Order: sequence, then C-alpha cells, then structure tokens
Amino acid sequence: MQTLNHIQWLAVLALPVLFAITVHEAAHGWMASRLGDRTALMLGRVTFNPLRHVDLVGTLLVPAVTFVLVGFLFGWAKPVPVVYRNLHRPRRDMALVALAGPGANLLMALGWGAVIEIGLWLGPETAWAALPLVYMGAAGVLINVFLMVLNLFPLLPLDGGRVLNALLPLPLALWFARLEPFGLIILLALLVTGVLGAILLPLVAGTIALLPGAGVVMELFFV
Repeated sequence: MQTLNHIQWLAVLALPVLFAITVHEAAHGWMASRLGDRTALMLGRVTFNPLRHVDLVGTLLVPAVTFVLVGFLFGWAKPVPVVYRNLHRPRRDMALVALAGPGANLLMALGWGAVIEIGLWLGPETAWAALPLVYMGAAGVLINVFLMVLNLFPLLPLDGGRVLNALLPLPLALWFARLEPFGLIILLALLVTGVLGAILLPLVAGTIALLPGAGVVMELFFV
C-alpha cells in the first residue's frame, strides 16, 4: 500500500470521522424518541447534518492536534440531551439509548468494509477511484470499531457506563453514578498510562478481524 503523509491521512479520515460521530449521536436521539423522550428530536439532533453535532474544540481541533502530534485520534461531540423521566422505563431505556450509538458504529463499520471490497474489486486498472475507496473504507472501519469499543467501556459518562448503571442493583447504581464527574479524568489517566490501550486494542483488532476488508485494515494500521 502507498504511504500517505499527515495531510493526506487527514483528508482520508475527515469523512469517516464526521459520519462516525454524526450517526452515533443521531442514533442516541432517535432511540430516545422511540422510547418516549423527544427532547433531541425537538432540538434538531436527530439528523445526519454534522453541524448539529460538531463541537468545534472536541470534534475538530483536539482530534487534528492529537493526530498530528501523536498519531492518535481523540475527541468528542456535543452530547445528545436525554431527559430521564420522559422515558417509558427509564433505567432500561437509558441502556437502550446508550447502546444505539455503538450499534450505529458497528453498522457503519460493516458499510465501510463493503467500500474496501468495492475498491479492491475495481483493481489497479482504476486506481484513481480504487485507492481512495480502499483507504477511506479502511479508515472508516478502524474509526467506527474504535469508537464502538471505546464507548462500550464500562465507565460513566461513556455508553458502556450507562449500560452498566442500568444493570446494577439500584444501591450500587447510585454509588456508581457518583463517579461520573470524574469519568473523563479517569479515562485520560488510563490513556496516558497505557492501560486503556492495552485493554481496547486487542478488542478493536479482534472485532476488525470479523469484518469485510479486515486484511487491508490490519495491513494499514496494525502491521
């Protein structure tokens, strides 16, 4: 595979990143509206328009800086508002709302895997079209699987923390919820110490291995 510089990689990553974040957040709002809370729908957050979900610092500046400096994408989008009391069965429904985001990322990873296969099918005769599809598809698979696995980490305010909170007995859930204000600090500490990577990377690689185009993704990002 042809080696890309940072500017080329940013061009390849831009569309997959925007889609991954936008659809993830829209899925939260869509599921909440299906379960009784129309807050996100009324605020225009159930949309594929990335401008509704983009946080200028967390979605654009921080990922660009971290990618250029350390080769690692890290960032966030504007959280989708969910009013707990509006849900039909609040504890169960919060878990379903949380799972909708990673579920959307899994579907997108499958879609980007199909894009890789289309690029490979086109072959070197049409490299002008095939190579962008392969590179963008590989980036899309990696980004969406990474977002899915990261968001399923059982720590509030991540989606996995919401699911765990719904599954715990109420006294334990109340105690666990008190950790939420410190969740980002804990996450950053795990990231800096390498613990987070040691936990997530095998899960990311194992998930990618099950998807279309896995060989290309592994060659580009894991070899």
